[in-house]
Amino acid sequence: MKKMKLNYFEILKNFEKLFESKEKYDVIIQVGKEQDMKEIYAHSLVLCCQSDYFRSAFSSNLTEKIDGKFIIKKPNISPHNFEKILRYLYCGKIDLNGKSGIDILELLIVIDELGLFTLYEHIQNFLSNNQKNFFQNDPIEILKMVFYDKALNKIQEFCIEIISYEPEILFDSIKFNNLPAQLLEIILKRDDLNLVEIEVWENLIKWGLTQEQSQQILNEDVSKWNQENFDYFQSLLQKFIPLIRFYEISFEDYVNKVKLYEEILPKELKDDILKFHMNSEYKPIIKCLPRYPKYHLDSDIINHIQDHLVLFANWIDKKEERNQYIRIIPYKFDLLYRASRDGITSGAFHNKCDNKGATIVIIKIKGSEQIIGGYNPFEWEPSGRNKSTTNSFIFSFTDRNNTQTAKVSYSNGSFSVCCHSTSGPIFGNYFYCYNNEFFL
Repeated sequence: MKKMKLNYFEILKNFEKLFESKEKYDVIIQVGKEQDMKEIYAHSLVLCCQSDYFRSAFSSNLTEKIDGKFIIKKPNISPHNFEKILRYLYCGKIDLNGKSGIDILELLIVIDELGLFTLYEHIQNFLSNNQKNFFQNDPIEILKMVFYDKALNKIQEFCIEIISYEPEILFDSIKFNNLPAQLLEIILKRDDLNLVEIEVWENLIKWGLTQEQSQQILNEDVSKWNQENFDYFQSLLQKFIPLIRFYEISFEDYVNKVKLYEEILPKELKDDILKFHMNSEYKPIIKCLPRYPKYHLDSDIINHIQDHLVLFANWIDKKEERNQYIRIIPYKFDLLYRASRDGITSGAFHNKCDNKGATIVIIKIKGSEQIIGGYNPFEWEPSGRNKSTTNSFIFSFTDRNNTQTAKVSYSNGSFSVCCHSTSGPIFGNYFYCYNNEFFL
């Protein structure tokens, strides 16, 4: 006897037809308020099967029933959002593309109320894959919603991690001055905030100066401030000052960008900063570790993303000695090309990497833990031209899991990089790829 193959798609399609036709409905759900109120029709059997919330509502005596129809009132839910959720309950579909971050958060609040935990998790995963778009329109309002609505507690850390990784989303917002002090404090406490410390200080000052009361009290020219002005500004920023890692700010930046506002710093701190910069062996009395940002890069080759990207950034800045290394990475790294995904051909390489700015090439040696690579400060393109610079370098790791095994060598400034349509990346005469073969 031949086995019958189940067509789950057809089953879901039939439920979708039922959702759209509302045939033999026995539930009337009144959603929205006043002029925006809408009656939506549904089937109690479907709702009970899919949601504990509705199962409980129908089994209690609190749900009104008129002429054989259950009446449920949800004035706090918009008709648009409820219809999206209802479609999901019937046929497992929900379209989030093109929705703003605020729209998605409002949807999550409803989903939490209805106890649809699987859908909540699905949307969290969607946000994880669309991080930048999520905050695109109004990052300040999104942060406020996430922190002040209990239904969104589960994604608080997720949102803060995005801001920590790409702080320009927040600090470059035209509504940055509307960020509540409580949320600014949470951001500045982060050890993984991806900003050099002088920029953290500058953003704090910007926030303080753009507060409504500050604009009424303070002169734009700080050199014209009197003691009363400094006292006000100190009271406004007092709780944030301990969050600034002043010992990570260079003496030059301190003189040019901090000293103007030095009056708001505690005397003990000012004296200690001066001793720190005057004596290289002096150990500050205020213990404060540098920030150590987390970096996200989808790599099959690099296991310790954080440590490798720190090395690459320092090599780009020509800090070859490890005691000179900075931990903050002033560059954004994106995965452009992966041979196992895009194809190991020169055409695939140029299709993904041409005209994308400076790039780093990383290659794993088959059957070993060794990786090699190079840095091109120019753009790849198919011109066949050689490009010369002393800023290009090649590198190797004997063990990709141990950054101590790294070696780097800079170009002598002659034939540093070659761009050719029939070849992959070429660095000098020492490292080149022709079709799918690499040569050293």
